[in-house]
Amino acid sequence: MLYFVFTTGQCNLKCRYCGGSFPQDLVPWRILYPLRDLIDFIAEDDDATIAFYGGEPLLNAQYIAQVMDHVPAKRFVIQTNGLLFKRLKAEYWRKMDTVLLSIDGREAITDYYRGRGVYRKVLEAAHFLRKIGFKGDLIARMTISSRSDVFRDVLHLLSLDIFDHVHWQLDVVWSPPWDFRSWARRSYMPGISRLIHLWKESLEAGRVLGIAPFLGIARRAKYGGPAPPCGAGQNAFAILTDGRIIACPIAVDVPWALLGHISTHSPGELKGKVGIGEPCTSCEVFRYCGGRCLYAYKERYWGEEGFRAVCQVTKHTIREVLECIDKCAPSEVFSYPSFNNSLEIIP
Repeated sequence: MLYFVFTTGQCNLKCRYCGGSFPQDLVPWRILYPLRDLIDFIAEDDDATIAFYGGEPLLNAQYIAQVMDHVPAKRFVIQTNGLLFKRLKAEYWRKMDTVLLSIDGREAITDYYRGRGVYRKVLEAAHFLRKIGFKGDLIARMTISSRSDVFRDVLHLLSLDIFDHVHWQLDVVWSPPWDFRSWARRSYMPGISRLIHLWKESLEAGRVLGIAPFLGIARRAKYGGPAPPCGAGQNAFAILTDGRIIACPIAVDVPWALLGHISTHSPGELKGKVGIGEPCTSCEVFRYCGGRCLYAYKERYWGEEGFRAVCQVTKHTIREVLECIDKCAPSEVFSYPSFNNSLEIIP
């Protein structure tokens, strides 16, 4: 299973769509449980993947090193904004199976949402990882919002020829409602169609572009997968800095997500604990979408109308991918990701 291990609730950025650090009463900014508790908990799972998470996990790089030295996980992943990459020694970076660096596309877009100079610092981190011999999966992890152009921003990151894969999430959970429906109709859905056309051309030329949502949907089309696709509440869970276990790493303040504590519960007690229900399970695209996002499904932050609006763009993306792979699909299209590397799959 996948375990998001919070190293801190603190963040060194305050992005426009996020808000920065968690309040300390929700996610303490330091580890409050003995490392032995985490060691014993993870030891019960012989196929464990740990994804370091925050806040900004590199604010507590010392704890990352301790976990990698002592906790018997099979794989290690980190989701980071990358600005503090020098805090973690090269030997630990090389042990990571997947590194997700937060970057939103072109420099102007990234810096608008994340802060001046962030784009260049993230690319510095990416080049550093390559220089020190990092051989794992390097993912550009985007947030797509109202100023984004999904085609231009994804294409830009692919053109840098440094990231193995590009993934994005839509800004439809954290922020107050914005004019998503008209933006999606005017910009996002046409951009997805253009990306699919580019992806199809590349497949026909014998090259698989690392567009993670397309690859993830293709894999689900062939093999199925958990609902939601990230596995939250099914085979993916988060461990907060005080040892509490929650079903989804962003669901830090809702009662339905709290499942126990690492000192009193075992991984086997968690599997399949929280799931997706109607109207998703009866939907014609449920096999591919899996309900999209557990937190969005449970909370409906934008109400039913907003929930349905996101469904429409999800269905558009799925239809485009399915049509593409029906016409040209080499076997490697269905092989990513090979394990739950913390990607949500469905934007």
